[in-house]
Amino acid sequence: MTTSKITTDDLSKKLSLIRSTIREVPDHPKPGILFYDITPVLSTPAAFGACIDVLSERFADSRLDRIVGMESRGFLFGCPVADRLSVGFVPVRKPGKLPGAVESVSYELEYGTDSLEIHKDAIRPGQRVLVVDDLLATGGTAAAAIELVRRLGGKVVSCAFVVELAFLSGRNKIPGEDVFSLLSYDA
Repeated sequence: MTTSKITTDDLSKKLSLIRSTIREVPDHPKPGILFYDITPVLSTPAAFGACIDVLSERFADSRLDRIVGMESRGFLFGCPVADRLSVGFVPVRKPGKLPGAVESVSYELEYGTDSLEIHKDAIRPGQRVLVVDDLLATGGTAAAAIELVRRLGGKVVSCAFVVELAFLSGRNKIPGEDVFSLLSYDA
């Protein structure tokens, strides 16, 4: 595992770079919504690298066994952090995308339901897991991923997000879990 300690000054610079790279798109996907677009972060190596640096540093001493990332942007951040921390990556996907035996969970959305799946053999009982995604909004997807990890006997050490929309209170759907966000927006 190769990580370096990020100084407070460096952390501030990295977070400022990430925040300045995120594009704010008014009225998307519908009028009155301010959308925080992370795609510029992905296309800006310094900003993307800053995300991976901060996430890796934050969890370097957590004795993780697996990182779980939710489809699809959780893959983009979870995989490089898993590589940096020398732990396995486990994809959580929409139904029908994973071959073989899966564990499935359904969860409520604002207007309906959705489901997520994980390979039944992806996590062994007692393994320490970090759940990673790009965005914490209402918390439904994160809560579903946590449920899948628990069903397989894993222990969720923390949940990590690049962006948290704090005004949507997603943390309330994942009570009792450590939640870490690089950036938080209040409106």
